Amino acid sequence: MTDTSMREFLSEHPRMAGALFTILLLLTQAGNAAGRNAVISGP
Repeated sequence: MTDTSMREFLSEHPRMAGALFTILLLLTQAGNAAGRNAVISGP
C-alpha cells in the first residue's frame, strides 16, 4: 500500500486511524514487556 492510498483510506475511515494507533501502542507495550523478561546468556 502506498502512502497516497493509505492517506486516502484513513481520510475515508477516520476511526481506523485511532484503531491503528491503539494497536501500535499495544504492540509497543507488549514488546517492552517481553524484552524485560528475556534472558541474555552470553560469553
